[in-house]
Amino acid sequence: MKKLLLIIIFLLISASVLFSQTKLKEAQFYKKLSDKLLQCQLCPRQCVISDGKRGYCGVRQNQDGSLYTLVYGRPVSIHIDPIEKKPLFHFFPKSRAFSVATTGCNLKCKFCQNWEISQAKPEEVEYIYLEPEDLIRRVKENGCFVIAYTYTEPTIFYEYMIETAKLAREAGIKNVMHSNGYINEKPLRQLAKYLDAANIDLKGFKDEYYVKLTEGHLEPVLRSLKILKEEGVHIEITNLVLAGFNDDDSTIRQMCLWIKDNLGPDTPLHFSRFFPMYKLLSVVATPVETLERARKIALDSGLRYVYIGNVAGSPYENTYCIKCGKLLIERKGYFIEEINIIDGKCKFCGQEISGVWK
Repeated sequence: MKKLLLIIIFLLISASVLFSQTKLKEAQFYKKLSDKLLQCQLCPRQCVISDGKRGYCGVRQNQDGSLYTLVYGRPVSIHIDPIEKKPLFHFFPKSRAFSVATTGCNLKCKFCQNWEISQAKPEEVEYIYLEPEDLIRRVKENGCFVIAYTYTEPTIFYEYMIETAKLAREAGIKNVMHSNGYINEKPLRQLAKYLDAANIDLKGFKDEYYVKLTEGHLEPVLRSLKILKEEGVHIEITNLVLAGFNDDDSTIRQMCLWIKDNLGPDTPLHFSRFFPMYKLLSVVATPVETLERARKIALDSGLRYVYIGNVAGSPYENTYCIKCGKLLIERKGYFIEEINIIDGKCKFCGQEISGVWK
């Protein structure tokens, strides 16, 4: 036990030393106030930060009256995933997404599945130093044409993401992100110019739910979804369903009607099954029947592409034609068994299928 403790201390010291030796980058979107006081304007929190302190996310620090990002070029997680894992079901199916994340988040979800890195400080986690140019080179070397900003919250590594996204666009690489949507309008519109697709976590449809379980608010997320729609970014939505928290029929129906009215009936919606995680270990896994009921409510509300996630073998992870009902994309987990979409249309009846297809 003592030996293990010494190893942990050594790793933390090593990470801290490495972190302190790398050059920091000044952050975008902040306003200088007075006496070295500043206000971050990247996300709705609008953190007012005094000299030497950090914002709520833990990765943006006031140094002598200027704001710096502590995670630029410091990914802690790099992996090649199926695009279906994001999940993006209507965006280049079967493609491989070169996925990247740094530490930090601007929400504190009690059900976070990546809390070890999303709730950690940058100096507490080992990272690989990669400039955007190096990251793009690795994407090419691995034969990927999609890069995904994911796992934690891309908003908090905004500078790293947008500089990489600009280079990716020049290289013909698609940019996608999985995000909580908790970002201000100006930085989001600037990012959207280089963004091809986004899956946004719409965690619930009541503000009190957001406050209680994420320490955030609902309205900024709804605004972000509208902005992405206006900017022409392909949108899909994930709703993690927690039994006894956000699974009542009325709330689900209100959410689905809002999606249809504001984003369109073709917006793919993923109801994801919750498993006990992080600070909600005492909450039971979501019953499959609850997810199936939510899907029926969504379809009855007018949404056309509704999926169930985290349920092995569910037929509702497949895509079906909205006209003839035939199977268009058969999925087994993250693997594609069959695709019957040709030139964006159903192979059987010619119905146009909303999405971004090869």
